[in-house]
Amino acid sequence: MQHFCYICADNGNWTLLNAVLMIGIFDSGAGGLSVWKELVKLMPSEDYYYISDAAYCPYGPKSKEMIIKRAVSISRFLIERKAEIIVVACNTATAAAIEYLRQTFDIPFVGMEPAVKPAAAMTKTGVIGVLATQGTFKGSLYLATSEKYARKKQVKIIERVGEGLVELVESGNTDSPEAERLVKKYIDPMLEAGADCVVLGCTHYPFLEKLIRRFAPENFNIINPAPAVAKRAGMLLRQTRTNDGHGTSGTSCLTRKPKITIATTGSKSDVLKKLAETVVDEIEASCLLNESQILGLRKKNFVSLDI
Repeated sequence: MQHFCYICADNGNWTLLNAVLMIGIFDSGAGGLSVWKELVKLMPSEDYYYISDAAYCPYGPKSKEMIIKRAVSISRFLIERKAEIIVVACNTATAAAIEYLRQTFDIPFVGMEPAVKPAAAMTKTGVIGVLATQGTFKGSLYLATSEKYARKKQVKIIERVGEGLVELVESGNTDSPEAERLVKKYIDPMLEAGADCVVLGCTHYPFLEKLIRRFAPENFNIINPAPAVAKRAGMLLRQTRTNDGHGTSGTSCLTRKPKITIATTGSKSDVLKKLAETVVDEIEASCLLNESQILGLRKKNFVSLDI
Protein backbone atom coordinates (compact mmCIF):
# COMPACT_ATOMS: atom_id res chain seq x y z
CA MET A 1 0.00 0.00 0.00
CA GLN A 2 1.22 3.49 -0.77
CA HIS A 3 1.26 5.85 2.20
CA PHE A 4 0.27 9.48 2.07
CA CYS A 5 -0.91 12.34 4.24
CA TYR A 6 -1.99 15.96 3.99
CA ILE A 7 -0.86 19.25 5.41
CA CYS A 8 -3.10 22.29 5.35
CA ALA A 9 -1.52 25.43 3.96
CA ASP A 10 -2.35 28.94 5.15
CA ASN A 11 -4.77 29.34 2.25
CA GLY A 12 -6.84 26.41 3.52
CA ASN A 13 -5.90 24.01 0.73
CA TRP A 14 -4.78 20.48 1.53
CA THR A 15 -1.49 19.24 0.06
CA LEU A 16 -0.69 15.56 -0.20
CA LEU A 17 2.66 14.48 1.26
CA ASN A 18 4.52 11.25 1.84
CA ALA A 19 3.29 9.61 5.06
CA VAL A 20 0.71 7.06 6.33
CA LEU A 21 -2.27 4.64 6.06
CA MET A 22 -6.06 4.70 5.67
CA ILE A 23 -9.17 6.20 7.25
CA GLY A 24 -11.73 3.83 8.74
CA ILE A 25 -15.43 4.73 8.85
CA PHE A 26 -18.41 2.85 10.20
CA ASP A 27 -22.14 3.29 10.64
CA SER A 28 -25.09 1.07 11.39
CA GLY A 29 -25.83 1.09 7.66
CA ALA A 30 -25.44 3.18 4.53
CA GLY A 31 -26.09 6.53 6.20
CA GLY A 32 -22.44 7.14 6.99
CA LEU A 33 -21.78 7.48 3.28
CA SER A 34 -23.05 11.05 3.74
CA VAL A 35 -20.02 11.60 5.98
CA TRP A 36 -17.67 9.72 3.64
CA LYS A 37 -18.72 12.16 0.90
CA GLU A 38 -17.52 15.13 2.94
CA LEU A 39 -14.28 13.38 3.92
CA VAL A 40 -13.48 12.60 0.27
CA LYS A 41 -14.21 16.18 -0.79
CA LEU A 42 -11.69 17.37 1.79
CA MET A 43 -9.10 14.59 1.45
CA PRO A 44 -9.64 12.98 -1.96
CA SER A 45 -6.46 10.92 -2.24
CA GLU A 46 -6.74 9.10 1.06
CA ASP A 47 -7.59 5.40 1.23
CA TYR A 48 -10.93 4.66 2.93
CA TYR A 49 -12.46 1.54 4.44
CA TYR A 50 -16.18 1.98 5.11
CA ILE A 51 -18.23 -0.57 7.06
CA SER A 52 -22.02 -0.70 7.02
CA ASP A 53 -23.10 -2.80 9.99
CA ALA A 54 -26.34 -3.68 8.23
CA ALA A 55 -26.76 -6.97 10.07
CA TYR A 56 -27.47 -4.93 13.23
CA CYS A 57 -29.19 -1.92 11.66
CA PRO A 58 -30.76 0.23 13.00
CA TYR A 59 -28.72 1.05 16.11
CA GLY A 60 -31.33 3.49 17.47
CA PRO A 61 -33.42 1.05 19.53
CA LYS A 62 -30.46 -1.18 20.49
CA SER A 63 -29.06 -1.21 24.03
CA LYS A 64 -25.94 0.76 24.85
CA GLU A 65 -24.14 -2.47 25.68
CA MET A 66 -24.93 -3.97 22.29
CA ILE A 67 -23.79 -0.85 20.43
CA ILE A 68 -20.51 -0.75 22.36
CA LYS A 69 -19.92 -4.42 21.55
CA ARG A 70 -20.48 -3.79 17.84
CA ALA A 71 -18.37 -0.63 17.83
CA VAL A 72 -15.44 -2.42 19.51
CA SER A 73 -15.57 -5.37 17.10
CA ILE A 74 -15.70 -3.12 14.03
CA SER A 75 -12.99 -0.78 15.31
CA ARG A 76 -10.67 -3.69 16.07
CA PHE A 77 -11.25 -5.02 12.55
CA LEU A 78 -10.39 -1.63 11.02
CA ILE A 79 -7.31 -1.15 13.18
CA GLU A 80 -6.03 -4.59 12.18
CA ARG A 81 -6.28 -3.36 8.59
CA LYS A 82 -4.15 -0.31 9.40
CA ALA A 83 -6.78 2.34 10.08
CA GLU A 84 -4.94 5.41 11.26
CA ILE A 85 -8.07 7.19 12.43
CA ILE A 86 -11.68 6.04 12.72
CA VAL A 87 -14.73 8.17 12.04
CA VAL A 88 -17.80 6.94 13.89
CA ALA A 89 -20.26 8.10 11.22
CA CYS A 90 -23.30 7.35 13.35
CA ASN A 91 -24.87 9.66 15.92
CA THR A 92 -26.26 6.78 17.98
CA ALA A 93 -22.93 4.91 18.09
CA THR A 94 -21.13 8.14 18.97
CA ALA A 95 -23.49 8.76 21.88
CA ALA A 96 -23.22 5.20 23.18
CA ALA A 97 -19.67 4.13 22.46
CA ILE A 98 -17.13 6.77 21.47
CA GLU A 99 -15.76 7.40 24.95
CA TYR A 100 -15.32 3.66 25.46
CA LEU A 101 -13.56 3.39 22.09
CA ARG A 102 -11.18 6.21 22.98
CA GLN A 103 -10.31 4.50 26.25
CA THR A 104 -9.87 1.10 24.59
CA PHE A 105 -7.83 1.86 21.47
CA ASP A 106 -4.74 3.95 20.91
CA ILE A 107 -5.80 5.79 17.76
CA PRO A 108 -7.99 8.89 17.33
CA PHE A 109 -11.76 8.57 16.99
CA VAL A 110 -13.99 11.28 15.54
CA GLY A 111 -17.70 11.16 16.24
CA MET A 112 -20.82 12.95 15.13
CA GLU A 113 -21.47 16.19 16.98
CA PRO A 114 -25.08 17.22 17.66
CA ALA A 115 -25.31 20.45 15.64
CA VAL A 116 -27.48 22.23 18.19
CA LYS A 117 -24.95 25.02 18.73
CA PRO A 118 -24.96 26.34 15.12
CA ALA A 119 -28.73 25.88 14.92
CA ALA A 120 -29.28 27.89 18.11
CA ALA A 121 -26.96 30.63 16.80
CA MET A 122 -28.70 30.66 13.41
CA THR A 123 -32.36 30.72 14.40
CA LYS A 124 -34.28 33.97 14.06
CA THR A 125 -37.49 32.63 15.57
CA GLY A 126 -35.92 31.16 18.70
CA VAL A 127 -37.22 27.71 17.79
CA ILE A 128 -35.20 24.85 16.27
CA GLY A 129 -36.06 21.31 15.32
CA VAL A 130 -33.93 18.25 15.96
CA LEU A 131 -34.63 15.03 14.08
CA ALA A 132 -32.66 12.14 15.56
CA THR A 133 -32.79 8.60 16.89
CA GLN A 134 -33.86 7.61 20.36
CA GLY A 135 -30.26 6.70 21.23
CA THR A 136 -28.95 10.11 20.19
CA PHE A 137 -31.50 11.98 22.29
CA LYS A 138 -30.49 9.92 25.33
CA GLY A 139 -26.77 10.57 24.85
CA SER A 140 -24.94 12.74 27.36
CA LEU A 141 -23.31 14.82 24.60
CA TYR A 142 -26.66 15.80 23.09
CA LEU A 143 -28.16 16.52 26.52
CA ALA A 144 -25.23 18.71 27.52
CA THR A 145 -25.03 20.53 24.20
CA SER A 146 -28.75 21.24 24.00
CA GLU A 147 -28.81 22.50 27.57
CA LYS A 148 -25.77 24.76 27.18
CA TYR A 149 -26.38 26.24 23.74
CA ALA A 150 -30.15 26.23 23.44
CA ARG A 151 -32.24 25.89 26.57
CA LYS A 152 -30.08 28.17 28.74
CA LYS A 153 -30.35 30.77 25.99
CA GLN A 154 -34.13 30.44 25.76
CA VAL A 155 -34.03 28.66 22.42
CA LYS A 156 -36.87 26.17 22.19
CA ILE A 157 -36.11 22.71 20.79
CA ILE A 158 -38.73 20.59 19.06
CA GLU A 159 -37.44 17.02 19.18
CA ARG A 160 -38.69 14.21 17.02
CA VAL A 161 -37.48 10.60 16.88
CA GLY A 162 -37.31 9.71 13.19
CA GLU A 163 -38.73 6.24 13.62
CA GLY A 164 -38.77 4.37 10.34
CA LEU A 165 -36.54 6.80 8.42
CA VAL A 166 -33.36 4.72 8.68
CA GLU A 167 -35.21 1.71 7.33
CA LEU A 168 -36.47 3.75 4.36
CA VAL A 169 -32.93 4.78 3.45
CA GLU A 170 -31.64 1.25 3.90
CA SER A 171 -34.34 -0.09 1.60
CA GLY A 172 -33.79 2.58 -1.04
CA ASN A 173 -37.30 4.01 -0.63
CA THR A 174 -36.39 7.64 0.04
CA ASP A 175 -38.88 9.04 -2.46
CA SER A 176 -41.81 6.76 -1.70
CA PRO A 177 -45.28 7.69 -0.39
CA GLU A 178 -44.29 6.20 2.98
CA ALA A 179 -41.19 8.41 3.09
CA GLU A 180 -43.33 11.46 2.32
CA ARG A 181 -45.78 10.52 5.06
CA LEU A 182 -43.11 10.04 7.71
CA VAL A 183 -41.07 13.13 6.83
CA LYS A 184 -44.22 15.27 6.90
CA LYS A 185 -45.21 13.69 10.22
CA TYR A 186 -41.91 14.72 11.81
CA ILE A 187 -41.33 18.10 10.14
CA ASP A 188 -44.86 19.55 10.40
CA PRO A 189 -44.82 19.88 14.24
CA MET A 190 -41.51 21.76 13.99
CA LEU A 191 -42.93 24.17 11.44
CA GLU A 192 -46.13 24.62 13.43
CA ALA A 193 -44.05 25.52 16.50
CA GLY A 194 -42.20 28.18 14.52
CA ALA A 195 -38.90 26.38 13.87
CA ASP A 196 -36.85 27.93 11.08
CA CYS A 197 -34.18 25.20 10.97
CA VAL A 198 -33.77 21.51 11.65
CA VAL A 199 -30.71 19.59 12.80
CA LEU A 200 -30.23 16.24 11.09
CA GLY A 201 -29.22 14.07 14.03
CA CYS A 202 -28.65 10.87 12.07
CA THR A 203 -26.27 10.32 9.16
CA HIS A 204 -29.05 8.58 7.20
CA TYR A 205 -31.18 11.71 7.13
CA PRO A 206 -29.17 13.74 4.57
CA PHE A 207 -30.43 11.23 2.00
CA LEU A 208 -33.91 12.58 2.80
CA GLU A 209 -32.96 16.26 2.52
CA LYS A 210 -34.70 16.80 -0.83
CA LEU A 211 -37.87 15.35 0.63
CA ILE A 212 -37.63 17.55 3.73
CA ARG A 213 -37.28 20.63 1.51
CA ARG A 214 -40.44 19.63 -0.31
CA PHE A 215 -42.45 20.22 2.86
CA ALA A 216 -40.49 23.15 4.32
CA PRO A 217 -40.54 26.83 3.39
CA GLU A 218 -37.80 28.20 1.16
CA ASN A 219 -35.92 29.93 4.00
CA PHE A 220 -35.93 26.83 6.22
CA ASN A 221 -32.35 25.77 7.08
CA ILE A 222 -31.35 22.11 7.16
CA ILE A 223 -28.19 21.58 9.18
CA ASN A 224 -26.06 18.57 8.29
CA PRO A 225 -23.09 18.21 10.69
CA ALA A 226 -21.07 16.01 8.28
CA PRO A 227 -18.93 18.82 6.74
CA ALA A 228 -17.84 19.99 10.20
CA VAL A 229 -17.07 16.41 11.26
CA ALA A 230 -14.95 15.89 8.13
CA LYS A 231 -13.05 19.10 8.83
CA ARG A 232 -12.42 17.97 12.40
CA ALA A 233 -11.19 14.59 11.17
CA GLY A 234 -8.80 16.27 8.75
CA MET A 235 -7.38 18.54 11.43
CA LEU A 236 -6.97 15.66 13.87
CA LEU A 237 -5.31 13.51 11.22
CA ARG A 238 -2.84 16.23 10.37
CA GLN A 239 -2.09 16.80 14.06
CA THR A 240 -1.58 13.07 14.65
CA ARG A 241 0.83 12.74 11.76
CA THR A 242 2.79 15.79 12.86
CA ASN A 243 3.04 14.44 16.41
CA ASP A 244 4.20 11.07 15.05
CA GLY A 245 7.14 12.81 13.41
CA HIS A 246 6.06 12.52 9.77
CA GLY A 247 7.83 15.33 7.96
CA THR A 248 6.22 18.08 5.96
CA SER A 249 8.49 17.51 3.00
CA GLY A 250 7.55 15.39 0.03
CA THR A 251 6.04 15.57 -3.39
CA SER A 252 2.42 16.29 -4.20
CA CYS A 253 0.56 13.32 -5.67
CA LEU A 254 -2.77 14.72 -6.84
CA THR A 255 -3.08 12.07 -9.55
CA ARG A 256 -3.06 9.15 -7.12
CA LYS A 257 -6.15 6.94 -7.31
CA PRO A 258 -7.47 6.28 -3.80
CA LYS A 259 -8.17 2.72 -2.67
CA ILE A 260 -11.79 2.51 -1.53
CA THR A 261 -13.34 -0.48 0.24
CA ILE A 262 -17.03 -0.47 1.12
CA ALA A 263 -18.12 -3.42 3.23
CA THR A 264 -21.35 -4.65 4.77
CA THR A 265 -22.18 -7.16 7.48
CA GLY A 266 -25.63 -7.58 5.95
CA SER A 267 -26.87 -10.08 3.40
CA LYS A 268 -27.81 -7.48 0.77
CA SER A 269 -25.65 -4.74 -0.72
CA ASP A 270 -27.68 -3.39 -3.66
CA VAL A 271 -28.83 -0.22 -1.89
CA LEU A 272 -25.40 0.37 -0.37
CA LYS A 273 -23.82 0.16 -3.83
CA LYS A 274 -26.45 2.46 -5.34
CA LEU A 275 -26.04 5.08 -2.61
CA ALA A 276 -22.25 4.90 -2.92
CA GLU A 277 -22.53 5.59 -6.66
CA THR A 278 -24.92 8.47 -5.98
CA VAL A 279 -22.40 9.95 -3.56
CA VAL A 280 -19.61 9.68 -6.15
CA ASP A 281 -21.87 11.36 -8.74
CA GLU A 282 -22.43 14.24 -6.32
CA ILE A 283 -18.71 14.52 -5.59
CA GLU A 284 -17.93 14.59 -9.30
CA ALA A 285 -20.56 17.28 -9.85
CA SER A 286 -18.89 19.44 -7.20
CA CYS A 287 -15.80 19.70 -9.49
CA LEU A 288 -13.52 19.46 -6.45
CA LEU A 289 -11.68 16.32 -7.61
CA ASN A 290 -9.62 15.62 -10.69
CA GLU A 291 -10.31 12.87 -13.20
CA SER A 292 -7.86 10.39 -11.66
CA GLN A 293 -9.36 10.79 -8.19
CA ILE A 294 -12.91 10.30 -9.50
CA LEU A 295 -11.73 7.18 -11.34
CA GLY A 296 -10.36 5.83 -8.07
CA LEU A 297 -13.73 6.41 -6.39
CA ARG A 298 -15.51 4.63 -9.23
CA LYS A 299 -13.34 1.55 -8.73
CA LYS A 300 -14.63 0.82 -5.24
CA ASN A 301 -14.16 -2.64 -3.82
CA PHE A 302 -17.39 -4.02 -2.30
CA VAL A 303 -17.05 -6.84 0.21
CA SER A 304 -19.20 -8.80 2.67
CA LEU A 305 -18.01 -9.23 6.24
CA ASP A 306 -18.76 -11.47 9.19
CA ILE A 307 -17.63 -9.48 12.21
